Amino acid sequence: MKGFLFRLVITALGLWVAETIIPGIHIDRWDHLVVAALLLGIVNAVIRPVILILTLPLTVLTLGLFIFIVNGISFYLVAWLVPGFSVSGLGAAVLGSIVVGVTGWFASAFVGGSGKIERYRRIEVTGRRLD
Repeated sequence: MKGFLFRLVITALGLWVAETIIPGIHIDRWDHLVVAALLLGIVNAVIRPVILILTLPLTVLTLGLFIFIVNGISFYLVAWLVPGFSVSGLGAAVLGSIVVGVTGWFASAFVGGSGKIERYRRIEVTGRRLD
């Protein structure tokens, strides 16, 4: 449960960053942000794999670049479903999905699989032989 909440906060943070830096994305209130983050997680877990399988030939033909469009479609679908979340077009949706993905990737480096925040220990190597 803790891991789920961390992922929800990370996705909400990514949505907020996307709204801040991309002019075509607008979120009215913070509760719409949380609902959009929750729904984006559900869409990415349930609907996006189906779209990826259906568009596999096109993805192979474009050497994987069509995945950006699939991510934008998922992002745009969430904007269509959540009333206080609007996206001006597919271009803004693709850019927003890239920002949310990069934010999630960066934040996931600090959160483990169990949802705990991981601390990296620095190991000092001296160059002496240990006989």
